Amino acid sequence: MLNVMIWSVGIFLETILLLRGFQEKLYRKFPIFYAYFLFVTLVDLVRIGVYRWVPIHFFQVYWVTQFLSLAIGSGIIFEIYRVALRPFRGAARMTRYALLIVFGAIFAKALTIASGGVFTWLAAASIVLERNLRIVQALAILTLVLLFFWYAIPFGRNLKGILFGYSLFIGLSIVQFLLWRYSWEQIKPFWSYAQPLCYLLVIGIWVRTLWSAAPPPEVNPDVQVESDYKFLVATTRGQFRKTLARLGWAARA
Repeated sequence: MLNVMIWSVGIFLETILLLRGFQEKLYRKFPIFYAYFLFVTLVDLVRIGVYRWVPIHFFQVYWVTQFLSLAIGSGIIFEIYRVALRPFRGAARMTRYALLIVFGAIFAKALTIASGGVFTWLAAASIVLERNLRIVQALAILTLVLLFFWYAIPFGRNLKGILFGYSLFIGLSIVQFLLWRYSWEQIKPFWSYAQPLCYLLVIGIWVRTLWSAAPPPEVNPDVQVESDYKFLVATTRGQFRKTLARLGWAARA
């Protein structure tokens, strides 16, 4: 009963988050984020209905929707980078391609999981996918935060709220995987309540920081992100040409 109550509060907060996003037109600035939460809210409604009235099918419904949630939710990192690096087109393009390659590899690895039965395969694939996604997402967020601190670039209140809440959410997921591996049986009764309560905290942070649209931050035009990016690209291309030339020389020899 307590789980259902926490679940219902979560749906209520998700609905408020969506309503405020549409009222403040924040969905135009963060379309992937709000599309993801619209999907999550609908999924929660379906899950709670299945859990209460046809629990025999909850396993199948949960893992199908979980895999789809992971696939759609992975786009939030792309959106965070897109909005954060909007003034720096070259750097944004480079990070977008890098994230596409890494995320593509993660999804490809998850899809190759061998398991009997469609829903058993989905469960195994979702677990592997979430574990690898959370690690990469944590590293991507850490890299972005360090980059902005290094160049003293402001995030803006709305983006900072999304980033902080999502970082907490990813950290919670990583902790859960660690508990699964080392002490799941001892912590399982407590975690079944702690995890949804922590999720309510994350939603609460997003409701607070996304209650109204904040003006975009002013970026110092003297920031050297683009020039450093161009230098990195030029250096990489130069090293690549040298490597190809050496390989060509070695082949002729």
